[in-house]
Amino acid sequence: MGVLKDRDKKTLAKVFGELSGQVKLVMFTQDVECEYCQVTREMVEEIAALSDRISAEVLDFVRDSSKAKEFGVDKIPAVIVMGDRDYGIRFYGIPAGYEFTTLVETILDVSRGEHGLPQSAVHELAKVDRPVHMQVMITPT
Repeated sequence: MGVLKDRDKKTLAKVFGELSGQVKLVMFTQDVECEYCQVTREMVEEIAALSDRISAEVLDFVRDSSKAKEFGVDKIPAVIVMGDRDYGIRFYGIPAGYEFTTLVETILDVSRGEHGLPQSAVHELAKVDRPVHMQVMITPT
């Protein structure tokens, strides 16, 4: 039995039919999986199976620590959403509930190589003249 329901898989397969570019999901877990690592890994693998434009790579946080460091991953479960390049998008924890929709929309955006921001926001962001580390925490509460 999978993480995603059959009706959700059908809907997602249709949505992912709109992908214009390749998307790679890189997931970090470990041999003795953390509380949400197994279900997150299964979700990533099921999503990748829904489209030939989505691939999944599952890495071990301990064994592949050099890769984790290279990607800036410091906790698990972690899912990286990449297109033709690494945009720095990371999901920590299980992307379920409201976060699942965000993951799907992110996959679509990355496949297009577009961010969807209005030009006014792009203009303001161009004024940033030093590195910025931004984290967005999401909770329905």
